[in-house]
Amino acid sequence: MATFLYKLGRLAFRRRHFVALIWVALLTLAGVGAASAPPAGNSSFSIPGTEAQKAFDLLEQRFPGQSADGATARVVFKAPAGEKMTDAGNKAAVEKTVEELADGSEVASVADPYKGDAVSKDGTIAYASVKYDVSGMELEESTKDALEDAAQQARDAGLTVEIGGDALQAVPETGATEVIGIAVAAVVLVITFGSLVAAGLPLLTALIGVGIGVSSITALASALELGSTTSILAMMIGLAVGIDYALFIVSRYRAELAEGREREEAAGRAVGTAGSAVVFAGLTVVIALVGLAVVNIPMLTKMGIAAAGTVAIAVLIALTMIPALLGYAGRRVKPAGAKGRLLGRSRKNGEKPDAPAGPPKANLGTRWASFVVRRPLAVLLLGVIGLGAAAVPAASLELGLPDDGSQPTSTTQRRAYDLLSEGFGPGFNGPLMVVVDAKGSDAPKDAFTDVEQQIKGLDGVVAVTPPQPNKGGDTATITVVPDSKPSSVQTEDLVHAIRDAGGDIEAKTGAETLVTGSTAMNIDVSEKLNDALVPYLVLVVGLAFLLLIVVFRSILVPLKAALGFLLSVMAALGAVVAVFQWGWLSGLMGVEETGPVMSMMPIFMVGVVFGLAMDYEVFLVTRMREAYVHGEKPNQAIVTGFKHGARVVTAAAVIMMAVFAGFIGSSESMVKMIGFGLAIAVFFDAFVVRMAIVPAVLALLGKRAWWLPKWLDRALPNVDVEGEGLRTAGERGAGPDEDRELVRT
Repeated sequence: MATFLYKLGRLAFRRRHFVALIWVALLTLAGVGAASAPPAGNSSFSIPGTEAQKAFDLLEQRFPGQSADGATARVVFKAPAGEKMTDAGNKAAVEKTVEELADGSEVASVADPYKGDAVSKDGTIAYASVKYDVSGMELEESTKDALEDAAQQARDAGLTVEIGGDALQAVPETGATEVIGIAVAAVVLVITFGSLVAAGLPLLTALIGVGIGVSSITALASALELGSTTSILAMMIGLAVGIDYALFIVSRYRAELAEGREREEAAGRAVGTAGSAVVFAGLTVVIALVGLAVVNIPMLTKMGIAAAGTVAIAVLIALTMIPALLGYAGRRVKPAGAKGRLLGRSRKNGEKPDAPAGPPKANLGTRWASFVVRRPLAVLLLGVIGLGAAAVPAASLELGLPDDGSQPTSTTQRRAYDLLSEGFGPGFNGPLMVVVDAKGSDAPKDAFTDVEQQIKGLDGVVAVTPPQPNKGGDTATITVVPDSKPSSVQTEDLVHAIRDAGGDIEAKTGAETLVTGSTAMNIDVSEKLNDALVPYLVLVVGLAFLLLIVVFRSILVPLKAALGFLLSVMAALGAVVAVFQWGWLSGLMGVEETGPVMSMMPIFMVGVVFGLAMDYEVFLVTRMREAYVHGEKPNQAIVTGFKHGARVVTAAAVIMMAVFAGFIGSSESMVKMIGFGLAIAVFFDAFVVRMAIVPAVLALLGKRAWWLPKWLDRALPNVDVEGEGLRTAGERGAGPDEDRELVRT
């Protein structure tokens, strides 16, 4: 592989005009496709194999024309202090609002609060339910404006009016902190390279890669039903890995220049060595993201595949466009150790600086690695205990999906949620819909009544509406209001109690009872994700473990990498629980409402963090393996690996943390949580696991770290990540038929 990538790097360096043209054309094509594509429609959220989804599908079949997936809005009214909603003036204002809402072109129905028992017992709060023909993402802006205008007229009449539901659903905003994250990355690159030109290359290529990826997602969003979060996730991961992959190749290029090689040769060797690590690091990320398909939640699968595609683009750009741009940059990219004009006077390659003779001063990475090699056991224990302490809050992990109760208090959705809780109880914001399928029953009406009575006798139930049968009389819906908020454990227990009672009813009457609604669906999603976590972990870690065995030709190094990952991901989950569930530092993170951790967070962090963690493992340990293969002793190889890789890995980790932390400013709670979780996970993995625990374990293992059974060594393909084959390939130089040789390869 190293030889092939070496030739590819040299080819891209020489044919840089052609390579640059290809990538600019792809970016233009993707941009035109995004600009001309129809707006994204409904991002359907289905969870195959769950009871909630089965009930939802049954509703669409037995209650046709009712737009089961249509947007909803709850317009909540509160009377002024000392007044009631039943007062003549307030009642007239509400009825006028209901009339105006009913005139909307996309409105399916509007429920008058005075005809539907939608006034609180104390008479101070009422609500009108609005049902639309289309989903929240498909609503026209004029329809949303009409909803807000109607609410404003009621406010002008003296009422407090707030709007809940998904009718006002908006595309999440990431905020200015995303730009700050990129700015921090730029500063780190300038400090690392000491040159604006060298620092600009990773940023430029990462932005081009993300531009192609996100534009492609936008172009396909309508056809593939991709949600707005999909493009944000792709941007988040694409920026982080795009900058890092380019950073490693540019750094290796400067190191090759410092050894006196010509620029084309240096570009080829950089792609052949660091590029090999980029390929395998990218593969681990792609495996982790595509592996999300095992959860069997279509939305999560699409998110994973879209992000994996962006990572693949980042790898291809790093292997081809970086050497092409290095060809354009010429002498403006200095050898390693030579400062540019920005941070110091430049010197020609090979020219000695004015300094006293003597051995070169060891850099910080070398000094740190030497310390770890001398005190491996102490460093190992300190790192493991520290991560273990950070992971303690993860034992209290509670899972759920965000609802209006997790929105900032500045939003009308959150204020409507609070008003409904005040007037009707906390469970009113998460009613359960019970669907009774009596098609196989001899007495459907009796079955409906039995279900109603059974539910009324359960603990935790505030109200149960009478059964509402369909036209055929074989299916009915019953609305159940719990006495606890939607995301609580009590509500989850009630859902299971209703389902357990439904089993007895089916045995007696032949009618099947199903529980659905947004609350039940959230519960089913959480359980499905929990059940899929172990199989997903086995699949992703297992495949990556096999891949790393091929890369490092060792059993213990990949095993150590996997165990270190588990430590970092558990510590990161503990930090997420502490901030978003317990409320530690919540003000600093902009978390206005604590609650359960998003259900997708554990499995998502396992996938993404594992892929990113293996990046640092591959980049850092590959340098150690390279030194060991070339004859250095195990401990000296560790120091050499840190000498060449620690500074770059540190810069890469800081950049990735800055990019992820930039998404903490998002208005979407899921994006905010993902941004924080990934940022803190990169910190734990890069600076504690890879920089401390990994060298400590390798120092304790010595030569045993690189042990591989002979039969397995013979069976594994030799991918030559260390670039051993480049010693002869580099000496041969570029032949006149090299382009044709590359094609044959």
